[in-house]
Amino acid sequence: MREAGLVVAEALDRVRAMAAPGVTTADMADVVAEVFRRHNAKPLFLGYPANEKGKPPFPAVICASVNEQVVHGIPNRRPLRDGDIVSIDTGCSLNGWCGDSAVTLAIGTPSAEAKKLLDVTLETLNLAIRAMGRCNYWSEVASLMDRYVKSQGFYVVEKFVGHGIGQAMHEEPQVPNFVSKSLIKHDIKLEPGLVLAVEPMVSVGTKDVRTLSDGWTVETKDRRPSAHFEHTVAITHEGIRVLTLKDDDSSSGAQSPTPTIATTA
Repeated sequence: MREAGLVVAEALDRVRAMAAPGVTTADMADVVAEVFRRHNAKPLFLGYPANEKGKPPFPAVICASVNEQVVHGIPNRRPLRDGDIVSIDTGCSLNGWCGDSAVTLAIGTPSAEAKKLLDVTLETLNLAIRAMGRCNYWSEVASLMDRYVKSQGFYVVEKFVGHGIGQAMHEEPQVPNFVSKSLIKHDIKLEPGLVLAVEPMVSVGTKDVRTLSDGWTVETKDRRPSAHFEHTVAITHEGIRVLTLKDDDSSSGAQSPTPTIATTA
């Protein structure tokens, strides 16, 4: 899984480097597809089956969600504009094992509100990874995530959650970023061998979302901005290992129990 995670990290690094006004999300998808081809990695999103009858399979190697779009945005040829934010989510399978990661990028100069949103969402992911090294159950981590987001005046999008990951992209258990009765009843023990895709989604004005007519793109109901960050995280006997984080992105290396996650820039 570490090998797959490094390919995903490389793909997102390429996207970061090209994130500027005038670039399109279709351009970003083309770059990610090229990285996957070069490593003989299978894109996990392309052709992903729909849960609803009549809904087409997902048509791209990345999800590209702009501004008020939360997740599952379909890449297109509209040039990104100064002040936009775009969430890029992607994953691949290499030698039968999966990696999945997401980042939200500022295009040009973001508004103060958008910058705070990105900072808070990234820190929500960071604090979750740090907490996984000292908490016994996921509900403890989810509570910290939820409380932090609310303390900053934002909302956790509850419609979508993280997930287990291994030889398939989506495996049990479901990994919410908030505490619910269901989580308390079916809590996740944090122990060596567990690998989770941790992915907070945070919005400015509401947690409520809707799906657009393309059957995939999800946006906030108030059409105010949303952000999304994700890493594939393993619990090992030596501590927490972030499988989609390159060694040189962490002050203590990928094995660090309290890794420093790459910034949005």
